[in-house]
Amino acid sequence: MSTDELLNSLAVPRSLKLEALTGIRNRRVYNSDPDAYESSFDLARNAIDDCLARSGYAAAELDIVISASITRTKGAGQFCFAPSFALMLRNAIGARAARYFDVSNACAGMVTGIMVLDRMIKAGVVRNGLVVSGEQITPIAETAVREISEPYDPQFAALTVGDAAVAVLLDGHGDDADEIHYVELMTSAEGAEHCLGMPSDRSNGMAMYTDNRAMQTEDRYRQGIARLEDYLRGNGSDWRSEEYDFWIHHQFSAPAIEYIAKLAEEHFATPMPEALNVLQEYGNTASTSHFLVLHEHLGRNHIPQGSKVLMIPSASGTVSGYLAATISRLAA
Repeated sequence: MSTDELLNSLAVPRSLKLEALTGIRNRRVYNSDPDAYESSFDLARNAIDDCLARSGYAAAELDIVISASITRTKGAGQFCFAPSFALMLRNAIGARAARYFDVSNACAGMVTGIMVLDRMIKAGVVRNGLVVSGEQITPIAETAVREISEPYDPQFAALTVGDAAVAVLLDGHGDDADEIHYVELMTSAEGAEHCLGMPSDRSNGMAMYTDNRAMQTEDRYRQGIARLEDYLRGNGSDWRSEEYDFWIHHQFSAPAIEYIAKLAEEHFATPMPEALNVLQEYGNTASTSHFLVLHEHLGRNHIPQGSKVLMIPSASGTVSGYLAATISRLAA
């Protein structure tokens, strides 16, 4: 669905310059046909099948399945909190011996799942595992289209989303050519209560409300850059010595990502790595965004072997963090 198509269905006169503000031209949308309905579960299951087919692992060899999706639909209007989504996915693929649990951390969910699994592998608790997220999240855009009534509306960000599913399999066989160097997350209390509101009585569907006015945007970006510098310094490193080849930000706005790069270049006094994006054609795919970017650019042969990639997740809450990895043997 194109941004023009979406905005043309707004109930109020069109005045939003969404594509100019975000860089998003299109987004993928789930199949709503009752005979071929694509729920979060269906999307996640398809991603798992694709991941396993490329991994060299069979489902029965998995030690753990971790589900990290925000949306947990099993059918039209069926949002499922129990049993665990990870349990249902584990059973559906036949990984009956695998442990399972869900994690929930908004758009940082996949990176959260990766962080937990990384720690479990390093601790010897499991040998391998699967982290999966199926995001059938465009129903919040459907609600926003029906309810937005003025140029600034707390559901504005809901118009940027797109549907996607991603599955990632990790094991302990990494080496200098293929490894996660570090994965860390943190939650900031500043303005957290203003960043995400749950659906209220005024909503007639699944909805998301945000209020980014609580803290100036530039201040947030600068604080994030300073936190990254502090983290690297605490590890006895710095920006230059990390020698990142690419970085991947949460896919919320191309102009904003460019602005963050400008601020970081000023802060570190050195050029930034190439930013990898797919939001122009996929939109903001919530928890799946970083790994969707990785998958798409691997498929385009855009990431040479041995590249060092920095992922910078962000999420309502306010959650931020870093995942750095060297990649040589992955293929999309």
